[in-house]
Amino acid sequence: MQIIPTKAHGILDYLTGAALLAAPKALELEDVPSSSRALQLAGGGAIAYSLLTDYELGVAKLLPMPVHLALDAASGALLASSPWLFGFAKDGARYWLPHVLVGTQEMLAAATTRTR
Repeated sequence: MQIIPTKAHGILDYLTGAALLAAPKALELEDVPSSSRALQLAGGGAIAYSLLTDYELGVAKLLPMPVHLALDAASGALLASSPWLFGFAKDGARYWLPHVLVGTQEMLAAATTRTR
């Protein structure tokens, strides 16, 4: 069920990317570097490939929307699983919960966004 228009998805992309970049400091997660880096890399990556996407808010328009959505789904899965992949889940829910919530949101947005 693809209900999210590409323009709304673009807005979510940039908001999510910016939030991920700011999250480590805002949530005071900087004392666990792997937790911080996972969020910042996901945020920077999301902004980078959003700028390259062929949709209303893209700049270079090199990536077709289906490729963008596949990147969102893959990035979301990696972000959601990163606490266990990189070993910081043991540090407590405040270090892994943001990753799981945002990663799940990315996968859901990828599955429900129109491709045109």
